[in-house]
Amino acid sequence: MFVFGVSSMKHELLVPAGDMQCLYQAVSNGADAVYISGMNFGARKFATNFTNEELIEAIKYCHLYGVRLYVTMNTLIKNNEVDDFIDQARFLHKNGVDALIVQDFGMICLLRKKFPNLEIHASTQANNSSKDTCKLFYDLGVKRVVFSRELSLDEINKIDVPIEKEAFIHGALCVSYSGCCLMSSMLGGRSGNRGECAGSCRLAYSLIEDNKVIKKNAYLLSMKELNTSSRIKDLLNSSIYSFKIEGRMKSPVYVGFITRLYRKLIDGEKFDLKEENDKLKTIFNRNFTTGHIFENEGIDLINSVSPNHVGLKIGKSLLKKDKIKIILDKNEVLHQFDAIRFLNSNKGMVINFLYDKNMNLCSQASNICYVDNKVNLTCDDIVSKTQSYEIEKEFKTISNNRKICIKYKVKAKLGEPLIIKITDGNYEFTESSNVVEKSINSPTDKNTFIKHLSKVNDTCFKIDDIIFDIDDDIFVQIKCINDLRRSLLNKLTEARKNININYKEDDFNFEKNDYHSNGINNTICSVYDEKQLKVCLENNVDRIYVKDKSLYDKYKSKGNVYLFLNRCLYDYSKYKNEKIVSSDYINFGNYNVYGNYSLNVTNIYTAYFLNKMGLKSIPLSVELTIDEILNFISLYNQKIGGCKFELLKYGMIENMIIKGNILGIHINNYKYKLLDNRKRMFPVYYDGINTHVFNYENRDLILDGDFDYRFDFYNESSIEIENILKRCVK
Repeated sequence: MFVFGVSSMKHELLVPAGDMQCLYQAVSNGADAVYISGMNFGARKFATNFTNEELIEAIKYCHLYGVRLYVTMNTLIKNNEVDDFIDQARFLHKNGVDALIVQDFGMICLLRKKFPNLEIHASTQANNSSKDTCKLFYDLGVKRVVFSRELSLDEINKIDVPIEKEAFIHGALCVSYSGCCLMSSMLGGRSGNRGECAGSCRLAYSLIEDNKVIKKNAYLLSMKELNTSSRIKDLLNSSIYSFKIEGRMKSPVYVGFITRLYRKLIDGEKFDLKEENDKLKTIFNRNFTTGHIFENEGIDLINSVSPNHVGLKIGKSLLKKDKIKIILDKNEVLHQFDAIRFLNSNKGMVINFLYDKNMNLCSQASNICYVDNKVNLTCDDIVSKTQSYEIEKEFKTISNNRKICIKYKVKAKLGEPLIIKITDGNYEFTESSNVVEKSINSPTDKNTFIKHLSKVNDTCFKIDDIIFDIDDDIFVQIKCINDLRRSLLNKLTEARKNININYKEDDFNFEKNDYHSNGINNTICSVYDEKQLKVCLENNVDRIYVKDKSLYDKYKSKGNVYLFLNRCLYDYSKYKNEKIVSSDYINFGNYNVYGNYSLNVTNIYTAYFLNKMGLKSIPLSVELTIDEILNFISLYNQKIGGCKFELLKYGMIENMIIKGNILGIHINNYKYKLLDNRKRMFPVYYDGINTHVFNYENRDLILDGDFDYRFDFYNESSIEIENILKRCVK
């Protein structure tokens, strides 16, 4: 039983909920906070999610139990969605939401301007990978950053910005840094940045080097499931405030179980962690890793065998005519209605009929048992349990044992009104009734008050203390005590559900600028080697982005050569005196800096605030269509004035950036490719720190206008670069 009064948490257990049943499980099993999504703007579009009516119900329910409720509005927002986005934020603010989790930089800035009392958390997809990014969000008034899953515990601890720190400690992992992935968007138009991820990383790929197959048809990008339960002491001793569990697509059983598991760990309860993790494997298991946060690399992160739930290995199977004989491992038990999977054959079934070793029907078995061969198994196999009937049954009905401590004060003096007070430590209410009379036959004593004031079992409250100031030989009607108790409990319940909302809304107006175009379209090229750089210099390219630091140092005296920094850079301090290209949100005014398209400019607010902060050229998102680009420019000119925008005209879009060398490839070898089942080839290379996965085809944008045009070269020869520039640059 979890008893909560005034919070004195050192750490917050933050739990996901994709629907109301998951929310009930989260609260019942000890969550300190829950995060959910409305029907729009959440990064899990295909979860059930919450209607506006359910959002209000969820807020009230969580607040009743002293649980904070956060709503994810963490997709990138397009111009035609801004008004609806702000309306939804206003609705949630007025109804007492504790915070919004937001990715879109323009919307973060706009919300801070319009709703100064609305708490904002910067989503992990805002790419919170550095002290500079955290400092920027802190200066903007953001209350909390959700760190990239790629940061180690040591790196998180070293970020000394006075902002709340939140980190994932359990659940599914994105292979692409911070979840910032364009793979699904580039392949099928389903943007992960807009909650529509198709799970391209969970598909099978082959690794090719110079037309030779190195690894064939394996799940090379499919991450294991993060599970840090074995390292809870390290987490508790860290600077992380909020421990976040991923799983808004998961079942109520999963949410209830995983919440209870980490609640017990955080509270220091003693139990068999291996046994609990074995149970967890029957609920959801892609194999576990303690992740980047505990500095795992390569094979420790990837499950190349299966991208799906593999369950708990419990034994082996032997074919016996129309039955399957299962020899269970030591201490393993199989129940009727459990689900099992035969791993090599990849066939699964629910056990409707279970037979013991003597072929008698039974409800559970150990050692040896039999099941019907209803999946047409044709060979001996390994058996895994993928669903536990006992665990499902345990969490099927929600019995909320979570209680809030309350105290009563009873004053019953002869000739004075009966007065009863109630408090939960935050709220206090008083009720009074008729004048207390002298008893004739049966006096009302303390035990009578205790008996009737303690009738709270059908509520969320638990009696902590009753303080008395009463005379002897008094008489109070039982009905009077019961009426006052009900009234006080109702008042306290409503007060907890409907917390005081410090709602405030300010006007926001763009500051017009006096920008006038000079009619010149600058040409920008990013290059990998010196030959490419030289041909760009010879063709008078306006800005050249160089990824090799030594190459940049050699040519930086040229006014048009910039150092193209990696996305997700941990330390920017060493680049303050350099000419750089940034892919992350930092205080741009402190640097001589241009931006990369990974800044995700999809609305004019993001462009406006980036420009105000000192970013020299605004790169538009590669996820915008031509019509959206044209409308974007028109709207910006109308609302704000002109601006020099940058478009990627030619080149392979970087679909993923992945920490480390998960493919085990040679450094700076540009002959590697990933091959999918549709014969598409994705160039991939490892730069010594990160693995980069590019799109299978070049972008060749046909659009004329007042833009800076960028060309991203990969392994093009000098002649090819010269021809491309002659063809595309007018």
